[in-house]
Amino acid sequence: MNVSTTNEALAISQKVLNAKKRKSLYRRIKLNWELYLIIALPLIWLLIFCYYPMYGVQIAFRKFTPLKGIFGSPWVGLDNFIKFFKSYNFERVVGNTLAISLYDLIAGFPFPIILAILLNNCLKPKFKKFVQIITYMPYFISTVVMVGILIQFLSPKVGVVNHFIRALGGTEIDFMGKPGYFRHIYVWSNIWQGTGWTAIIYLSALSSIDPGLHEAALVDGANRFKRMWHIDLPGILPTIAIMLTLRMGNIMNVGFEKAFLMQNDLNRGASEIISTYVYRTGLAAAAPDYSYSAAIGLFNSIINLVLISIVNYINARINETSLW
Repeated sequence: MNVSTTNEALAISQKVLNAKKRKSLYRRIKLNWELYLIIALPLIWLLIFCYYPMYGVQIAFRKFTPLKGIFGSPWVGLDNFIKFFKSYNFERVVGNTLAISLYDLIAGFPFPIILAILLNNCLKPKFKKFVQIITYMPYFISTVVMVGILIQFLSPKVGVVNHFIRALGGTEIDFMGKPGYFRHIYVWSNIWQGTGWTAIIYLSALSSIDPGLHEAALVDGANRFKRMWHIDLPGILPTIAIMLTLRMGNIMNVGFEKAFLMQNDLNRGASEIISTYVYRTGLAAAAPDYSYSAAIGLFNSIINLVLISIVNYINARINETSLW
């Protein structure tokens, strides 16, 4: 048998194999069409609302005007990015975003872990359920209602906090009007609202730990604290690593709605973040600059992508746990 005959035989075999694969795939789809339909719906949503709009990213590289459209607007390259980097608002906006986000990460990240471990080791089921309900109920309060509660509680004239301050002989404080208080109010209200809900993730991870480890530790004389430190905490380290990676990927995405609602002319020096600045320049301005605001948003997304990639790589090397 010569070489050409062998090649022809291999080509025919490959075609037969491909035909069998296609037939097998068709058979699987026919047998499990309900499952494929369930997968198709979110996939279609993702393509339409997340990937299809990406063609509009080129607005950041053009001098966009609605009358000319995206492709009719002139190409300006990196001019919009350079304009933002040279803007006097650059350091303030990026600095405020990083300061609030890092503060929220450092102060808030350990609380759900601690709460989950404590609840997991609670010996009274009724008390455990009560604490769990009380701690995750604030998560369901809308952002508008939450900010309204904060404004009422911290009001200089009618706020409960200032009533206590006056009762103790002090003078009322305009918490929402002083830039120095903005970050603390924003972060600690976030912690109060989200700790209980996030703890559910760690509680589910703790439920997968082998009870035999705790039994062996009890036989060896380990107390409750040692079991939490040497069994519970290491058992949820992969989950902690994943959650940390996700948080780092959103380090530049401080919530727009809450910051915008808490923002006023007095505290804007500390409350102006990237998302609110994009809104003011791209939508709320008298002469909105769509290209400039799109460039800022794209810069924000690129920073998040770089951060999540770095943290994911570090986790993969250290903990052998990663998103991809």
